[in-house]
Amino acid sequence: MEILNVQGLCKTYGSGAAQVRALQNATFSLQRGEFAAIVGDSGSGKSTLLSCIGGLDTPTSGKVFLDGEDLFALPEERRTIFRRQNIGFIFQAFHLIPELNVEQNMVFPLLLDGQRPEQSRVDELLEVLGLADRRLHLPCELSGGQQQRAAIGRALITHPAVVLADEPTGNLDSKSSRDVMELLLRASRRYQQTVLMITHNLNLTASADRVFRVQDGVLTDLGGAPV
Repeated sequence: MEILNVQGLCKTYGSGAAQVRALQNATFSLQRGEFAAIVGDSGSGKSTLLSCIGGLDTPTSGKVFLDGEDLFALPEERRTIFRRQNIGFIFQAFHLIPELNVEQNMVFPLLLDGQRPEQSRVDELLEVLGLADRRLHLPCELSGGQQQRAAIGRALITHPAVVLADEPTGNLDSKSSRDVMELLLRASRRYQQTVLMITHNLNLTASADRVFRVQDGVLTDLGGAPV
């Protein structure tokens, strides 16, 4: 089942001699449960692509369909709500709320929508993420790897259509990076969760179902073979 369809996505900054074409006609689709990776040099346009897909930035032209919904046809307020309910974000910086413990950080997106967290779902995620014994700890009491696991839980708690991960291992040591990748892959397989991840570490693409490269704003589908 197709969950994400990106059609002719373009993003241009500036004008005239200062014009920069950050994205040029990016087109691809992902099926439910696919784990895809995007690689590219710094400044290649991969983060711009992820931001446009997630509705954090508005493309100059093109369309993004998420679970059949035309993202940029929605009014801004409705798009914000749709994004919160259907897209899970994982960033290089963990962006946890320092005053909230692990469990509270995880369920926060649900509380924003006035939803009551399903405790069995929360308990299952904490167990899968290896955070069951850290559920009441504040972010400052966690290692970097544990903080990123909590961020993964926050991204998964809403059963999103897609999880967008922007360099999720960028601030972690090699062991924590492997642990985070294993957790993302496990989420993809266990929950049929579609994951689109940006990484500069080519070794992390080996387990991906699909690999894309962005170079000078141009997206190329490299298929399932390691880069």
